Amino acid sequence: MHPSAMLPLLFGFLMLSTNAMAESHQDNQQEPLAANRQTELKTLLYQDCGSCHGMTLRGGLGPALPRDRMEGFTAEALSHIILHGIPGSAMPGWNALISEEDARWIAEHLKHDNPLETLNPQD
Repeated sequence: MHPSAMLPLLFGFLMLSTNAMAESHQDNQQEPLAANRQTELKTLLYQDCGSCHGMTLRGGLGPALPRDRMEGFTAEALSHIILHGIPGSAMPGWNALISEEDARWIAEHLKHDNPLETLNPQD
């Protein structure tokens, strides 16, 4: 086969690979959670997590969760803790009740949208 006859085959292969890569990239991008799911997760955070971390996340059985403390963790690390708990501690894993996407949303909320910015010593 003459090398110039292979050009259409090579071009076709490149087009197929490019399309597959674009589709794979789109699959990896997560769409934002629906507003009603975000509301449900806020309720879970402040009621269920709040039963240990305090209803305002100022601490209780579990430690306080202010934003400045959350800055020390990546969203991935927080998601892992939320899903799998901390062995040897009272922190349970929530993977039976929430998805990885839910845990990621909670982690991002704790890091960026948490109304408890810091714990003042007088608090």
